[in-house]
Order: sequence, then C-alpha cells, then structure tokens
Amino acid sequence: MGLNLDAIKAKLNQLNKSDDRRNNLWKPEAGKTRVRIVPYVHRKDNPFLELYFHYDIAKRSMLSPVSFGNADPVVEFEEKLKKTGSKEDWLMGRKIEPKMRTYVPVIVRGKESEGVKFWGFGKTIYTELLSIVSDPDYGDITDLMSGRDIDVEFTPAEGGGYPKTAIRVKPNTSAATDDKAIAEKIMNQPEITDIFPEPTYEELENALKEWMNPENADSDVAEDSTDTKATTDTNTDAATDGKKTDVASAFNDLFNN
Repeated sequence: MGLNLDAIKAKLNQLNKSDDRRNNLWKPEAGKTRVRIVPYVHRKDNPFLELYFHYDIAKRSMLSPVSFGNADPVVEFEEKLKKTGSKEDWLMGRKIEPKMRTYVPVIVRGKESEGVKFWGFGKTIYTELLSIVSDPDYGDITDLMSGRDIDVEFTPAEGGGYPKTAIRVKPNTSAATDDKAIAEKIMNQPEITDIFPEPTYEELENALKEWMNPENADSDVAEDSTDTKATTDTNTDAATDGKKTDVASAFNDLFNN
C-alpha cells in the first residue's frame, strides 16, 4: 500500500495552523509586560471578541459556531439534555456547553515589529477592562491616537495556588505607534477565524459522536482559572509628542480605507 498523500497533506496543514496559532496569540509571561489594545479592523466598533469554545468533546478545543450566531449540533444536544428533567442529563448538558473566552488584538511594547497578537482572557479581566472603557475618565483606551497602554503583571502559581494576573492602565494617553510601518501591520492584522477556524456542522456532529463513545478530549486552549486583580492609575493625561500628526494621518488613511 502506498503513502496516503491526502492524510499527510492534512497533517501538514494542521501543523501549520498550530504554528500560526502560536505565532498570533499572546500570553503573559512571568513579570510585567506592557501592551496596547488596538481596534479590530475586521469589526471596527468593538475590539472585544467573545468566542465560545468546546473543551471536552474532542482531542482539541473547537470553536463553537454560536460565536457567530450559527447552528451548533453540540449546543442543540446540550439543550435537549437540559430539558429531560433528569439531573444527570442536566449536568452532562452543562459539561458540554461551550465556554466563553474573550480575545482582543494587542501590540506588545518592545515587540511592535511582530505585529498584532491576540490576547485571550476570562470573565474577570474582561469585566475589569469593560469597566475601564466605560469610565469617561479614561475614555477609549483602544484609540489609535489617544489610547492608553496597559501593564499586565503575571505571577505563576505557587504552592498549589492559582496564577495571578493584574492589569494596570497607564495614566498617559499616546499614539499606538509613531512608525508608519508598524501602523500598517496593525491595519493588516489577521482575522480571528484565521487563528480559530469555525468548524462545520458535520465536524462537530462527528466530534460529538466520538465523545459519546466516550473518548477523553484534550484542550489546547485552557479556560482561565486565575485569581485576577486589576488596578488602574488615576493621574491626568500627559501631552503627546510632535510625531503624532504624521501618524494620525497614516492611521486615518489606513483605517478609513
């Protein structure tokens, strides 16, 4: 029997997608890192991308189509389980329901040349960021010309405890970059579905059937279980530098196009 070239190509494609995912995602490292949330150019009115993932029904995490308002056979099955009146069925339905994780496009200070990465976090960080964005004293921290950087401090788990993440929004407003080449990279950021492809209805049906055999599933995207503390600075804004006008023109040209 000869080589199954289709299977080999499929595996190569899967490995390439895994590399793309690692290259386009950002996770805090131990210590403090400064980042800047930038607009999501594929949906300019809101950079917070609420995605729902299945973590338990396959050997890898799978994006749920409900993230985009599309049908999901796992969700349909989950809803049926919860309506049977059986506690066991309800618990099983709860187990397989998709879990939300929020992503935002960011540039990492000191590594702006790498372009936009996507930072994923759980409910606590999301709530804190939304409360800051909705505070008129801060305004739109994602604005390309007058937004604010964020210090993200990550403390790994110690002594059996949970890791901790603290965010601190900087008091000074600034442009996201004064380099037009970096501005172009911001505007040419990938779509989130390039990183997390939406599976087909049939793919999810097959994953559900395999899970019901049952099979254990591994996840390559973990749900946040961090004990998160968020703090913000309250100092007044600082003046912007002289390069701002040129960069503003570059951003306007790129973003409006």
